[in-house]
Amino acid sequence: MHVVVNAAMSADGKLSSRERTQIEISGPDDFARVDRLRAESDAVMVGVGTVLADDPSLTIDSEERRQARRERGEPKNPARVVADSRVRTTPDATVLNDAAHSYLLVSQAAPTDFVEQMEDVGATVIATGEDRVNLTTALGKLEGDGVEQLMVEGGGELIFSLFETGLVDELSVFVGPKLIGGRDAPTLADGDGFTGDFPELELRSVERLDAGALLEWAVR
Repeated sequence: MHVVVNAAMSADGKLSSRERTQIEISGPDDFARVDRLRAESDAVMVGVGTVLADDPSLTIDSEERRQARRERGEPKNPARVVADSRVRTTPDATVLNDAAHSYLLVSQAAPTDFVEQMEDVGATVIATGEDRVNLTTALGKLEGDGVEQLMVEGGGELIFSLFETGLVDELSVFVGPKLIGGRDAPTLADGDGFTGDFPELELRSVERLDAGALLEWAVR
């Protein structure tokens, strides 16, 4: 599986404000780039914090791109994947609607009634790890279901966990012309943070885009 992390952050590295509300950081050109990347991917993944804060659809905006997927024999939208170790996804979340197939990654400690509730609304539940999702095993199961390219859109806790387990192949970041600040505002990679053995990134390209810049790295 090829894992691409994509995010938009402020000039000071924040994904949103300390209130965890969605902030428009990028512009139309970057929105179109993200839509293309979604269309090229087999699945799009977020953490449950992103679902609770933004209620995203994670679907493709462009009808032309959806049609191109159909012509390739693919579903009109990529599958959606939510990492939810603490079983906080609600059954009415947009990411669980019928616009695309949805996977919910939970730990083996997830209550049976929660799993049944998610399955009742059509999600495929993958349980790995004792009390926290084992991302390596879970992504292996997704790969077994045909997910060859996985796009990860946040948030910071999930991104850190994927880097921590060595699962990321590419990192694309749009840096926008906003300064958000706040010690409690989410950053690109939160979690416990690294104190050594830092992930090594190789800068592949820098491009002016909208009023900011797109940076793309390969992960060694």
